[in-house]
Amino acid sequence: MKIAIVCTEKLPVPPVRGGAIQLYIDGILPYLSTRHYITVFCIADASLPDRELTSNPRFIRVDSRDYLENVKKELSGRYFDLIHVFNRPKWIMELSSTAPDSKFMLNLHNEMFKPKKIPVLEARKCIQRVEKIVTISDFIGRGVTALYPEAAPKITTVYSAADIDRIRPVWSNSALTSLRSAMKEKLGIQDKRVVLYVGRLSEKKGTHILLQAMQEIVSRYPDVILLVVGSKWYGKNEVDDYVSLLHRQAATLGSKVVFTGFISPQDIDKYYACGDLAVITSQWEEPLSRVHYEVMAAGLPIITTNRGGNAEVVAGQGTGIVIDDFNNPAAFSRAISYLLSHPDEARLMGAKARALAERKFHWERVGKDILRLYAEIENGSFPRWEV
Repeated sequence: MKIAIVCTEKLPVPPVRGGAIQLYIDGILPYLSTRHYITVFCIADASLPDRELTSNPRFIRVDSRDYLENVKKELSGRYFDLIHVFNRPKWIMELSSTAPDSKFMLNLHNEMFKPKKIPVLEARKCIQRVEKIVTISDFIGRGVTALYPEAAPKITTVYSAADIDRIRPVWSNSALTSLRSAMKEKLGIQDKRVVLYVGRLSEKKGTHILLQAMQEIVSRYPDVILLVVGSKWYGKNEVDDYVSLLHRQAATLGSKVVFTGFISPQDIDKYYACGDLAVITSQWEEPLSRVHYEVMAAGLPIITTNRGGNAEVVAGQGTGIVIDDFNNPAAFSRAISYLLSHPDEARLMGAKARALAERKFHWERVGKDILRLYAEIENGSFPRWEV
């Protein structure tokens, strides 16, 4: 089939500035393009050409201002058997007016069917128009069906993944052990055990909760530091009131906290190599933070919150600890202390995490899942939209 993938208006593909959706698309493209002709529509970026039209996949990058209109202009006059839209159900009917003969599929990475996101009538039209709705967690799927039960037959959960060839556990070979030593020396944290936080610095991500939890940890474990990898927004190191608060909190811990700022996806494996355990402190109903997959690939034990879909890939797996008391710093202190005090158990959790990533949470599996859905659409598993 000829397939158009329509990315969101936030960040470009490839994910030179990060972004969960962009990483997802980039991860599956090598598999999709073995079976279909793929054209990716995304925003323009100074580091990327506006057009890459001589390969498969092809890329058409447009101005982020009036992004949807620009995409519609590019679609006009081109025929695609399937238009695969990411995370923007409101765009389905708009794009359908430009491509009435195309089939549509929707990938949902957030709670985009809530009434404040899309009017009810528009949501029902979107659900009727698409052949499939892919959600990144059961949590997201349940949210849609609670509002629109008629969507249930079209919904499939396809969990995300990590690049398990690039992100590898430091115990897998001597070269990676050397990388760990070199990175820790570069960061000035030699001979330290590292509690790792990877993610955006925002209140809903709960970075401040972790910094509070570390007050007790550093007093009990003098050889432990917190490594904070990330920034306020993808590709930038801007400082807002919340980031300023985090730095004030960290100042009370002195050298026990290291901030890296934004790290590109191409370099993130070097920072996972520094960790002994990873903490995900989501305070909001997180759809399912993709950091979980990278932590698993890195062979680290996970501490995460029972918020949204996060627990779906950790609970019952023996790979870490799920915290229900998600906004209580003491709960995180207890979990961190447990793993630090039981290093053999922590290593076993990390080994199980890596094995799970190798078995299930890799891009080949995601690509095959999407290809299977494409095949069902191509073979007419669902009735065509009546124009």
